[in-house]
Amino acid sequence: MTESNHTNLTPLNIADTFTLAMDEEIRQDGLSGSLCGFVLELNQTPDIETLQHRIIAFSQDFPTATASLQQKGKRFYWCARGKTPTLFFQHHCPKNQSVQAFKHGTIKQLINQKQSRESTTPIEFHLITSDKQASFFVRWIHPFCDARGVDLILKYILTDEPQQRQIFCQENTKPLVNIQLDKYRWWQKVKLLLKGKRYVATIDKQQSIQTFKSEKAPEQLNYTAQRLSKEQTLQVNQLARKHVGLTGTSLYYIGCLMRALDQLNPSAEGEAYCAPYAFNLRKQRALNPVVANHVCALFAQAPRTVVQDRTQLFNYLKEQNKTVIRQQLDYAFLPLMWAGSWLSLDDYGKILRLSSKGNERSSFWFSDVGKVDRLAPNFFGASLRHRHLHCFVVYTKIN
Repeated sequence: MTESNHTNLTPLNIADTFTLAMDEEIRQDGLSGSLCGFVLELNQTPDIETLQHRIIAFSQDFPTATASLQQKGKRFYWCARGKTPTLFFQHHCPKNQSVQAFKHGTIKQLINQKQSRESTTPIEFHLITSDKQASFFVRWIHPFCDARGVDLILKYILTDEPQQRQIFCQENTKPLVNIQLDKYRWWQKVKLLLKGKRYVATIDKQQSIQTFKSEKAPEQLNYTAQRLSKEQTLQVNQLARKHVGLTGTSLYYIGCLMRALDQLNPSAEGEAYCAPYAFNLRKQRALNPVVANHVCALFAQAPRTVVQDRTQLFNYLKEQNKTVIRQQLDYAFLPLMWAGSWLSLDDYGKILRLSSKGNERSSFWFSDVGKVDRLAPNFFGASLRHRHLHCFVVYTKIN
């Protein structure tokens, strides 16, 4: 690809660069990059012609969806390609294959498809069909947008009226992360940056527990879908409200993961479990912007002695979260993310992953879509049964 074949569309915002640094770290570990997926399970094949036309309309309203990610100097830009890539693909299960095995294999192949960053399409739509059911799989690269953005893209595609779809196309003058950062004067930004650095230094005082160690680098990602019944879901929601309240659901899941990992490998070295996670800067029910990342980083950390007591653990995580909000430590990471956007991806990734002593800061990475609005049950003539997210979670199978 030569530079003459590309024109700049838009630079990455500071949250895009944050996720791009994670994409680089994943690539350096031999995997395909920060590819994520959203799956809609359907009872039958939808109206393919209308679906395809709607995806074409999306690519025309949001040209970044067909762009190429290019580095120019120290910055990265979404650039127009000389030839528009295909965004919509169809995969039909052969009659001599198991439907579930074919779907699993297709998604596994797509999520592990290794391509150069420049040639990777920001988002793709795959329809996996059989005689009795279908799955609509949306695959995107995380520097393009976050899970909430994909939720909005699906709503755009499902909106019939062109005038109504234009509501999703309203542009902000600046990305939301920059709008939040611009609320502070320069000296306040400096104070926030120093506060953020002190908070990270506090996190690094306790060595993070690395639950499982492996000398062999992973070759590919696998996935499994674990679906809870209505009764189990109700029980989880009740326990979450009991332990962390209505606003701390992510903390409940993180705490449960900490406890599960501690029981799986109680002899793992380290002093505390540390889980980076993100909070979304979008307002609830905001329809725009559809693309780009609008998140800021946070940490949840708990010493091993606290993890072993359920009540104590959730009280600890809640108090930690209250302190973060009270001291504006959530927004203290915005100046750090801005500063990181000027570093090389390699340097930025090492700062994100490693403590000052060179140890892995994160016991595990956590992704929570959060509460998403209900999609229309009719998906171009098919009924929507389930939906689920595919993201990067590394686990070790215990025999």
